[in-house]
Amino acid sequence: MDTQQVSAPLRAPSAGVVHINIRLTDGYTIISNRLSQHRGLSLLAIGLGTHIQSLPDGRRVGVKALAEVFPESETRIAAALRELEQHGFLRRTRENVRGGKLVTSTVFYNHPDAAARGRERGRGRAAGPVPVRVAEPVRVPVPVAEPVRVPAPVAEPVRVPVPEPVPVPVPEPVPVRVPVPEPVPALVPVPVEPAPSPGPVPAEVLPGPRLVPAPTAPRKPRLPLPVPQQPTEALYAAAADLLAGLPRAAPAFLLSEEDVRGLVPGVAAWLERGARPDAVRAAITDDPPVPLRHPAKLLRHRLAALLPSPLPAAVPVVPLQNCDDCDRAFRSSVQGCCQACRDARADTGEPCLISA
Repeated sequence: MDTQQVSAPLRAPSAGVVHINIRLTDGYTIISNRLSQHRGLSLLAIGLGTHIQSLPDGRRVGVKALAEVFPESETRIAAALRELEQHGFLRRTRENVRGGKLVTSTVFYNHPDAAARGRERGRGRAAGPVPVRVAEPVRVPVPVAEPVRVPAPVAEPVRVPVPEPVPVPVPEPVPVRVPVPEPVPALVPVPVEPAPSPGPVPAEVLPGPRLVPAPTAPRKPRLPLPVPQQPTEALYAAAADLLAGLPRAAPAFLLSEEDVRGLVPGVAAWLERGARPDAVRAAITDDPPVPLRHPAKLLRHRLAALLPSPLPAAVPVVPLQNCDDCDRAFRSSVQGCCQACRDARADTGEPCLISA
């Protein structure tokens, strides 16, 4: 019976993360799991603490300095620094320097518990050693003629109990709520260079100044999908065929059956207003964004925003008629005599004969 091969590599786990570790020789920082796997810190605070741990001594780690490097706002960065300070990873103190200025001194601890124990031992050493009282030796006279040297008794040191250092409780910093101002939509003017007055007009004329809305400005309501004024079965069938055939010219516009049913009234409204199918197809599929994530939403927006104006009402055409008396052609909606023959009949009172 064969023995089991004990040097076989371990199987990769069926679920979860798999680490591919490469030995690093430069450009790395040792991060404690007390920070990277801390259950009481947010992900932003853990990431910020990892970044501060990787910085060299002397680098500024204030709120404004970090906000210039990362996309997070100053409010979120300040909250993450307060989290690190509450859990002992960060300590910020104000110090007076020359000139009466206040400077914030920042200290970062990769092991907050060990650093706290070290600070307690440092306070005990600063108190100084406790003095030990030693008893003076007692000289005993010997009543013998011959001097006998008696060894002096060795005084034992008096042991004085040393009080154990009492840890001084460090007050926890009270979080200060910073009021966040509500964003106010504002219109930012975009400067445009003025075109020179003398000389020929350039080929590319710069647009005039326009106002760009702020990102927090309220959006306009979405336009409703147009519908035909006189819907017919043939009009809806032509609109459905146009939408189903879009992938032939534009493969990105592959629609589901539900999307086609929802967009049919909008295409029918375009066809009712005299738009040709190829013109409708080019208008709603031209120059799509890359990547195109929601083709049905893009088609709905373009069908509503680019709807052509309705056709003007057709002027009625008066048909030509032949006069019953003179056989001349004239325009009238009813048959009879022309205006000249009607005037002649009115003057003479006799019917006019048809000319030979």
